[in-house]
Amino acid sequence: ARKLVAAGAEVRVVMTRAALEFVGPITFQTLTGGKVGTGLWGGGSEPLEHVSLGQEVDAIVLAPATANLVGKMAAGIGDDLLTTILLAATKPVLVCPAMNVEMWRNSAVQDNLARLKARSITVMEPEAGPLACGAEGVGRLPETEVIVEALAALVTVQDFSGRRLLVTAGPTHEDLDPVRFITNRSSGKMGYALARVGRRRGAQVCLVSGPSALDAPHGVERVMVRSAVEMRDALAARFPQTDALLMAAAVSDYRPASSQPRKIKRGRQEVELRLAQNPDILKDIRGLKDKQVVVGFAAETHDLEAEARRKMADKGLDLIVANDVTRIDAGFAVDTNEVTVIHRDGRLVALPLLTKEQVAEKILDLVAELLP
Repeated sequence: ARKLVAAGAEVRVVMTRAALEFVGPITFQTLTGGKVGTGLWGGGSEPLEHVSLGQEVDAIVLAPATANLVGKMAAGIGDDLLTTILLAATKPVLVCPAMNVEMWRNSAVQDNLARLKARSITVMEPEAGPLACGAEGVGRLPETEVIVEALAALVTVQDFSGRRLLVTAGPTHEDLDPVRFITNRSSGKMGYALARVGRRRGAQVCLVSGPSALDAPHGVERVMVRSAVEMRDALAARFPQTDALLMAAAVSDYRPASSQPRKIKRGRQEVELRLAQNPDILKDIRGLKDKQVVVGFAAETHDLEAEARRKMADKGLDLIVANDVTRIDAGFAVDTNEVTVIHRDGRLVALPLLTKEQVAEKILDLVAELLP
């Protein structure tokens, strides 16, 4: 509930009698700022709420869903507020089972889950690990972030369904010796947001990421690389099978001309560092281009539009996303960005300061217009 509220959702909580044995309704009232339903009669419920709630909300998530609740849903039983809401529901339902591993394996439970899936109810597979009963195995409730992301996908238009997106993110590390390397301030947040939103909108997403502390978005294939050369090779192998490439990574333009096998020791007053130019990945990829949409990014400190247009023409891009990295509230290592998107037809779209997920949505809207 807390994560959903933080994401901007209006949350209504319904608790079963079993749930009330673990936590009181006041906890969820505090978290959501709304009433908590606990029974068909009284307990925060309005008359006919068992009908209205399942029709007025955008989605219903059951977390955790016990074997008992799954069985009631499969059999069409409505003997409390929650199950009657489910019988009257007309909106998407996400079921997140959590139970003992042997209960999960039981054929009756699996049959019940199959019946729910046949009714177009989304069932999220539980995770493996230590269980509350002390056993080890499948039956754990997925992490909250994973459930929230699955719920977001459930209420999002799947306009990228059947599409394959290739996204790059993060910096590259160009090794000088086993200890030191050349890099930049990129955190990978923009690229990871693009991958997450693309997956949410139904795409099959491959994220080629330079070194980053961020977790892989749920449902996204992540390929970790270190250098510009490694990133180029990873993209070249995957680009022919993709529908769109979003090149959000901040790739180092140069690398040390030679990498030392041992740590360079202190001693001399001055050390001369020779640099070699890295491959221009977008130019290399251009030779493989068929019908793919290719989106480049320009992190600039001055002459934003002019530099972006030059880069766009030089690399044959369909879209380019430019931003001023000197700002402290946009660009590297923050959760917000203010970008200018230039279209291949010359159109310029200036976006205000938004979260990086919101920027990702806007960029993907433009990509969707260009897909064949």
